[in-house]
Amino acid sequence: MRLNKYYSAAFLAFFIWGFFSLALKPLYNYSSLDILFYRVFFSVVVMVLINLVFRKKVIQKDWNYFTNMNAKQKRNVVLLTLGGGVFLSLNWFVFIYVMNNVSVKAASLAYLICPILTTVLAFFILNERLSKWQWLAVSISALSCVLLSINYFESIFYSLIVAATYAMYLVSQRKNSQMDKFLVLTVQLIFIALVLLPFYPVLSGPVPTEPLFYVCLFAIVLFFTIIPLFLNLYALKGINSSAVGIMIYINPIIGFLLAIFFYNEEVSFLQGFSYFLIFISVLIFNERVLFAKKMKIAPSEIEGF
Repeated sequence: MRLNKYYSAAFLAFFIWGFFSLALKPLYNYSSLDILFYRVFFSVVVMVLINLVFRKKVIQKDWNYFTNMNAKQKRNVVLLTLGGGVFLSLNWFVFIYVMNNVSVKAASLAYLICPILTTVLAFFILNERLSKWQWLAVSISALSCVLLSINYFESIFYSLIVAATYAMYLVSQRKNSQMDKFLVLTVQLIFIALVLLPFYPVLSGPVPTEPLFYVCLFAIVLFFTIIPLFLNLYALKGINSSAVGIMIYINPIIGFLLAIFFYNEEVSFLQGFSYFLIFISVLIFNERVLFAKKMKIAPSEIEGF
């Protein structure tokens, strides 16, 4: 891979996401639902402002494109967009819960499993083909999950839920390629916010008054949502999605290292061996991209969470 501004943008996006726990862990005293409420509401405000101030031409172009679609195409776009919003909100909620109530390791494991799980779901739902090497990688990854579940069922259970919800989001959005992705994400977040709004007065706790909450929330919205997303979308303009797909593993690797060396979470031999198997499965799964002279495969389009 020749290093250029697009590769640098993709690397930086996932590198930043790897440190998400630094902004999220200080909020462990707040409920996962409260963090979700404020993350969604603040993200909507920021993203709507970005679209209205900087992306008016994109909005007009996509609106004209949408109005010229036939009824079936419009229905598909609406269903895929809103359905993706449901999967994304579930992913955000479970991820926040796992990070603050289970372990950083479990949250990191989810995004090690996610790319492979995404491709398996795409095989059954979208009829996308897998090579023999990729099936071998899936088998190794499944074996590692079985090993992890022997003594750590709760961790692997939540990791699989996080991975499955994000994988379903990605699979659902593969067919939703007609519209601008950042605009689609904005619409999805507005939809999530409208769904959550009636529940906010009933299910939310007291309005946070600690400055730490808003400092961390500002970091989550700006540094771990908006900026990495911009970098990711920019990278996809200049490199194929298979190259971006490989870089998603930067995120959980950093998270796993933080869990061990920063949060002092214990790692047993079985856990370490299982993570090692997942790492091997990642290499095998991406062998065509990693070891081929020319990258010709673009298995999936990886976006921000």
